[in-house]
Amino acid sequence: PEEAFRLRKRLEIHYTPKHGSWLDIAEIELNVMTKQCLSRRIESIDKLKSELSAWESERNAKQAKVKWQFTNDKARIKLLSLYPKLE
Repeated sequence: PEEAFRLRKRLEIHYTPKHGSWLDIAEIELNVMTKQCLSRRIESIDKLKSELSAWESERNAKQAKVKWQFTNDKARIKLLSLYPKLE
């Protein structure tokens, strides 16, 4: 109980918008990392840290980018509730 109370005092909650485009990009990047780096069992935390660090370094060295496009058609569907329909 004392440890939980101590940790609770240190906890900060930051609410982020769920509709932000950065969230889509972050999800894409996490998906790439999962497929390229985490598609197998990793036996220890130290090995996991090493693997993730190597993956990150390689990805940064390649200057990998997330190709993220929002077409007009997709925007009209996804953002329909935010904008009035003009007739």
